[in-house]
Amino acid sequence: MKLIDEKLGGTTPLEVILKFPDKEKGNSEEEKDDDFEDWGDDDGKNDEKYWFTKDKINKIANVHNYLDSLPQVGKVISFSSIIDVATLLNNNKPLGTLEMGVLYSKIPKNIKTEIIDPYISIKDNEARINLRIIDSQENLRRNDLIKKINYDLKNKIGLKENEFKLAGVLILFNNLLQSLFKSQILTLGLVMVGIFTMFLILFKNVKLSLIGVVPNFIAAFFILGIIGLLGIPLDMMTITIAAITIGIAVDNSIHYIYRFKEEFKNLNDYHQTLEACHSSVGRAILNTSITIVFGFSILILSKFIPTIYFGMFTGLAMLLAMISVLTLLPTLILMIKPFEK
Repeated sequence: MKLIDEKLGGTTPLEVILKFPDKEKGNSEEEKDDDFEDWGDDDGKNDEKYWFTKDKINKIANVHNYLDSLPQVGKVISFSSIIDVATLLNNNKPLGTLEMGVLYSKIPKNIKTEIIDPYISIKDNEARINLRIIDSQENLRRNDLIKKINYDLKNKIGLKENEFKLAGVLILFNNLLQSLFKSQILTLGLVMVGIFTMFLILFKNVKLSLIGVVPNFIAAFFILGIIGLLGIPLDMMTITIAAITIGIAVDNSIHYIYRFKEEFKNLNDYHQTLEACHSSVGRAILNTSITIVFGFSILILSKFIPTIYFGMFTGLAMLLAMISVLTLLPTLILMIKPFEK
């Protein structure tokens, strides 16, 4: 991704579509009389050359220059880029509406399809500006960037809300991430309620159900806190770590609590039951968790950074979950004493 950003001008594409108001129809005859002569059109039915007005060209150039000035934006291509090349070929003399209309009417159709049609649509009265975002840039906040572009186009460039639209892969990717963030909060809340209900049905003890939930979510929130402190952005890989951690670590809680409950029926003493559980199911949890940690840690050898993050933080989360189950969970059981003697 860094290589693409540095050599090819950006990774994720974004498109700004400019919609021009249909207010020039009343002045179309004046424009034809003042700026354009009779070029020998076939019955005068081809009015495409009259589309190139100064207002439209300036508006495209202003938006193009603004987008090109943003540090998060790499390569920007639009009809303004074509005009710049044509200006250079014209000995650095700016092209007027007359020259643009002549060029557009004389350019062969195949060339027009390749270099002009991707950026303007005379039929729809629209212009398209293509740009690429530098995704490898530190502290990139896609949602903030989209909001900034929308705000600046309205307040700095002076466009109305119905005169432009942002589209492309960046918008889809940002919407996906935003939905993941919202669903992450909702999912963790629902998972907490679901696990508590499962414990309640399994052990028929409210205190024990609350105790069983705590270690899993401490490990999940702790790893999310580490990701936040390190400034690593949440994406489709890192955002799933908390859910995976809870899903795997809850097994350890169930094993330990169930064994503790069975041992307590025979020993009827919390400290003796704790020693018995640590010497049996505690060893099994330790060996299983270490195996899982090493299994996820293999992903660190990948050359794809999101996969490295996923393997590293998932392994760390499982390690924290194991420590919580073997230390915090028995401590809470000893403090609250959920079993009757």
